[in-house]
Formats: sequence, C-alpha cells, structure tokens
Amino acid sequence: MGGKSLRNIVIDELKASEVYRQRVEVVERKGLGHPDYICDAIMEQISVKLSQKYLETFGSILHYNIDKGMLVAGEVEGKLGGGRVVSPMRLIIGDRATFEAQGVEIHVPELAVSTAQQWLQDNLRFVDPENLIYQIELKRGSAELTDIFSRGKEILGANDTSAAVGYAPLSPTEKLVFECERFLNSRKFKKEYPESGEDVKVMGLRHREDMHLTVAMPLVDRFIESEEAYFKKKIELHDRIEEFTAGFAEKARAEFEGCMCLKPTVSLNTLDIPGRGLLGIYTTVTGTSAEDADGGQVGRGNRVNGIIPLNRPVSSEAAAGKNPVSHTGKVYNLLSHRIAARIYSEVPDISEVYVWLLSEIGTPIDQPQIATAQLVMKKGSASEVEKEVAEVIEKELENIQAFSMELVAGKCPVC
Repeated sequence: MGGKSLRNIVIDELKASEVYRQRVEVVERKGLGHPDYICDAIMEQISVKLSQKYLETFGSILHYNIDKGMLVAGEVEGKLGGGRVVSPMRLIIGDRATFEAQGVEIHVPELAVSTAQQWLQDNLRFVDPENLIYQIELKRGSAELTDIFSRGKEILGANDTSAAVGYAPLSPTEKLVFECERFLNSRKFKKEYPESGEDVKVMGLRHREDMHLTVAMPLVDRFIESEEAYFKKKIELHDRIEEFTAGFAEKARAEFEGCMCLKPTVSLNTLDIPGRGLLGIYTTVTGTSAEDADGGQVGRGNRVNGIIPLNRPVSSEAAAGKNPVSHTGKVYNLLSHRIAARIYSEVPDISEVYVWLLSEIGTPIDQPQIATAQLVMKKGSASEVEKEVAEVIEKELENIQAFSMELVAGKCPVC
C-alpha cells in the first residue's frame, strides 16, 4: 500500500505484535568501560574533533572515515588491595583521512591520540592514558571518494550504498537494560561505590512478564582487601541493582498500554565461586576487562540507540567514526531512529514504527533510493495517517544538513 513522493517515501502497515507483547525478548547493553564501547566512543569523539578542525580550518568538512578501530588487551597482575599493569593495552586507530588541503596540513595522528587520551581521562577513572600504546593506521582516501567533497554541491552525494533501520519506541525491557547500565556508571553511583568498575554489561531476558537481568561488573582490586570483603560488597551492590529495577516496573506498566506486570530479578557476576581467591571473583586493576581479558572493536557493541536489541531489525553498519556529512552508514543509521521517534510522538494511533532508509552511492544524501515507514497501529489503518507520516519523513530529509551539523557537534551519541 502507500503512495510514493518525489523523495521515494513509502508508508506500509506492519501486521505484527509489538515487541513488548511478544513472549520472549532479549536485549543487551555494553557499558562505558566495555572494550567495544571504548572503541566506538573514542572513534566517534575523534570524528567529532576532526570534523570541527576541518570546519575551523577550511570552512567545510573534508573526506575521512575513522571507523576502523581495535583495542588489544594488555596484561595485569591482579592483587587484593591493589594490582598493577604489566603490559599496556594497544589502541589501533585506522582507515582514511584528509591530511592536507589548500596548502595547509592537518596533523591527524596527533589529533587522534590527544582525543583518545582525553576521552580515557574523562571516562575511565583508573586507566592512565599513558598506559596505552597508540597505533595510527590512517591513510589518504581514494581519489573518487575524496572528490565527492570537491564537487561544489550544497548537499553531498552518498559515499556508499548503505541501508539503515530505526524504530520507536523502546520497549520496557530495552529501557530497563539501557537505564540500568547508565545508573551503574553514573557519577552518583561511582561516588557511592568507587570500587565498582566501568566495564558493566547488562543482558536482559523477558519471558512473558518475568524479566531477568544478568549483570557483569568488576570490582577494582585496590578497594578489596579480601575475598570475604568482595562477597560482602557484592551482596550490597546486588541489592542496589534490585532496588533500581523494582522501581522500574510500575513506571513501565503505566507507559505501555496493555503491558504485563513486569517482575524483574537480577544476577550479578555469576562466574564467582567462593573459596578460590582471585580465581573465583571478578576483580580488575583498572575497571575494564581490556586490561588483560577482552579486546574491543568498532561495530561490535551497541547499536546507535544504545542497546543490542535481538528482537529488532538492525543495520550492520558501524556508525562510530564515519563522516557525518556524506557517509549514510552513519547519517541514515541515526536519522532513521530520529524519524521513527518523531513519527511515534507526533502521529496519532501508532503503537510501533520502523523506518528504513537506503542510499545510492553518488546520489545526494537527502534523496534516498527509498524511505519506508512500517506502522503497527493501535487502531485504524496506516492509510489514515499516511500523509502525516510522509510529511515527517519529508521534513527530516529536507533538514538533513542541520542534522549532520548536530552530528558534527557531537550531540547524537552513537553507542
């Protein structure tokens, strides 16, 4: 069904149950200190800083894509009361950038390293930025892709043929998983529990109304004097998480019509076994498993709305670090969620909405091959709201330059 506009907008009705009504739902969030999150966040911050440097120097953003990053785990010697870093982590920063234009050189490697060091200083309390080795693997872009930025067009052509999908609203399970990690990594929580590390991972499973969260969160060994102290603190932390989740259920029921009465339960650090000393408890020297256990990579973490929603369609593109004015793998990824949220909030009688955007390389990014909204209706049919939905999509595509500038300013988190 649905009409087509000059921008190839198609509205369709999705005959499916909303995710929150489905019997089983699985959602994951990798938190602030998770190695995959670190990679996404740092590469995105480098993207923001480099975009701003190009604007400041040349008045426009030049070709780059710094979306290939890897964090190689180091080595530590853990010890109750305080361990030490034996071998540093290695952060590989790679792909393409413009190093010179109009006779002016941009020191991209130095900018990348200083940005990474600042992010680590601002976000990970026990990681010394100097305890990382920085390996810069940035090269000049291909001639044809670089030329996209020199063609004098107000709206750039897409530098890839790329598809993205966004949706709204978040389900109660998605919201709880997201907010639980944010709570555990909040400044207030870290002040109250300084021994809690930043490498928080939350896995949510809802089976009908039973919602279970499996939380992994290391304790920083300098604050833990004994195995007994660890398990005592773990009980305290577990109780605080359960207290947080209990306050969530009624709020969710009030917000979602027909939502089941959710009954959340929590497990914390389930690999622990008493009596095995450091071998049976989850401690770190620095608060992140990247110190010696787990590497990280751009694109393996949260989707751009901050979660890994296994019940939803998602894009395979990694948005972090991509160019915000031409790479639809970034722009469309974030814009599809923005459009979906606007449709859900502004158009009546919609219970759930999915927005799909597909670019074609070389075609202006405000002219997708197709922009599709799939609607799950509370009542009535999609045909009754088709015009209003299409107007929202049309307006967002018309304003895509302003949206790109929001990305340049770092106003839209990607993980």
